Amino acid sequence: MILQLNLAATIAVAGRLAWKKAKPVIFRDEFLLPVVGFVGIILLWWVVALANRELMPTPTEALIANLDYILNPFYERGPGNLGIGWLLLASLRRVLLGFGLGALVAIPLGFLIGTSRPAMLAFNPIIQIFKPVSPLAWLPISLAIFNLADPSAIFVIFITSLWPTIINTALGVSSVSKDYLDVAQVLEMPRWRQIIKIIWPASLPYIFTGLRISLGIAWLVIVAVEMLTGGVGIGFFVWDEWSRLNLSSVFLAVFVIGLTGLVLDYGVGKLQELVTHRPGSVK
Repeated sequence: MILQLNLAATIAVAGRLAWKKAKPVIFRDEFLLPVVGFVGIILLWWVVALANRELMPTPTEALIANLDYILNPFYERGPGNLGIGWLLLASLRRVLLGFGLGALVAIPLGFLIGTSRPAMLAFNPIIQIFKPVSPLAWLPISLAIFNLADPSAIFVIFITSLWPTIINTALGVSSVSKDYLDVAQVLEMPRWRQIIKIIWPASLPYIFTGLRISLGIAWLVIVAVEMLTGGVGIGFFVWDEWSRLNLSSVFLAVFVIGLTGLVLDYGVGKLQELVTHRPGSVK
């Protein structure tokens, strides 16, 4: 009897494991729970919209009003009348330029701070002073320097994306085990080789964490900057549609901005996995 019960329990456990591996994606928690959360947000939007019928559209009304933008994202119908795809690409260009320039400066500077105490003492006060400054506070300064909206926006992205990458790179470099460096010195390994073979691989997870945070901040800031500077971009689109009291398009822009931020973070995470051979995670 006991043997039969054990056999039945083993079969049941094996059956559950087999179903867990073989069941379709739509029945897995990784799919179902995000869908439940998203549906909850849509329902909340619907309730709030029904309570504010004069101004706020329901999800179905917003979808119908934005069908042209969704089905034709890259249309060109005259000066300033562009599809949301072109606006998104314009914003992405500014973000990637500012973020890329920031990474080129931040990673070497973080290495210098992490490996040199005098450099840390020299740069740390500067970082602590400028890091809390609001990104938009840099906009008047950048406009005074460049006198043009586009390079001013790129400069704001550059300056605000520096700090997370510098701090995380310096932390990663300074966190390398001293035992590894002592062994390298015993083996008379040149300093440049220590950096390439020991410090760089050990600090890569920290560097990518800084890059992911910086990219998130850059994408967050560009929307606010474009609202103030105008021109072609997803941020100015939000402000322009709000000026026309067209909340349907504002909701579309919010969804596009959020989805783009998710894709950018996912892309950097996958790049981190490819380079470090470890799962990417934001600390």
